[in-house]
Amino acid sequence: MILSVTFSKPVNNIKEILGKEYQKIKIKIESSGNEERYFAEFFTEKQVFHKHLSSSELLDFINTHAGKTFKSCVQKTLSEEITILANKKGKITTLKKQLKENSGLPKSTGTKKKNYLLQEGSPIPFLVLLGIMTNDGKIISSKYDKFKQINRFLEFINDILPEFDNENISTENPLRIVDFGCGKSYLTFAIQYFLTEIKKIPCQIFGLDLKEDVINYCNQLCKKLNCDNLSFQTGDIETYSSKQNAHIIITLHACDTATDFALKYAVQKQAKVILSVPCCQHQVNSSLNKNNADSLFEPLLKWGIIKEKFASLVTDSLRGQWLEAQGYNVQMLEFIDMEHTPKNILIRAVKKDDSKNLSEKKDAATQLIQSLKITQELWK
Repeated sequence: MILSVTFSKPVNNIKEILGKEYQKIKIKIESSGNEERYFAEFFTEKQVFHKHLSSSELLDFINTHAGKTFKSCVQKTLSEEITILANKKGKITTLKKQLKENSGLPKSTGTKKKNYLLQEGSPIPFLVLLGIMTNDGKIISSKYDKFKQINRFLEFINDILPEFDNENISTENPLRIVDFGCGKSYLTFAIQYFLTEIKKIPCQIFGLDLKEDVINYCNQLCKKLNCDNLSFQTGDIETYSSKQNAHIIITLHACDTATDFALKYAVQKQAKVILSVPCCQHQVNSSLNKNNADSLFEPLLKWGIIKEKFASLVTDSLRGQWLEAQGYNVQMLEFIDMEHTPKNILIRAVKKDDSKNLSEKKDAATQLIQSLKITQELWK
């Protein structure tokens, strides 16, 4: 059984063959059982296109394009890794590497079983459709990290639920959640399942993203899963508006200032809880360069990689300071993100009424922003 296939190093006339300038194709198993199904992602420079394949369609695609349309193709099965390579002269070589015994099977937890909020053993529909779990309820080995990450995020959700004990949450007044920059929505579907099926909490969840093909895919999954309380829409965080205010605002990996627009929206709409994993914090980095504000830290910031990390940490610190100035209790927590990058800080902010210290916090945040000569446009 093929678990995954990755095509890379396309030939120059890739567009003539497949219709677009694809740079890479990633295919992973979506479900197993009587008939394996696969989920394919076709990457151009700026877009991602999705397609579902049967087992026979996948084999035909491999036979047609491995080593021909793409000079590199790596397949992983339960027992081996198969690499198909083509050199400059077009000669195709196939290399096989045996994997460790049972390395393709779901990982065993041994005698001590982790008490996850979502347990393996019984099939969970959204995990099966997303290719993380098999039809018999086992986690696919290559997706085990993602399974743990989903559970980790649900722990954050579970921790903040007591904040709504006095909100009279009911079918008429459901817990309203907005996920800005939802992407493929692994976590959005997880939240819907956790609240609806496990916690039995009435909820209404909405996902927003710029990519139309991703949103179409998510809405198709909603129909398959009969998720009447979950919907998705194409749109921009900066211009988003809604008649009803959300109780919880989620923003995961919204790039650069998109995170700030989401935080600003959450504060303006008086969201009770904000959960944010920032990404690509370029604004402070560019401001340091523009205003020569790095002169104070010149001995520390002479290396680009250090300067980038510094700017990232400063950005998130500013966000935390600003949220505190708006009356939120803020925590900076560690969260291993979905793509295994160093961007793993989660900002958890819970609205608290503390007018006594609010003025001092606003002054402190303003002074910090000014001292670093960072634009205040988003944080006014």
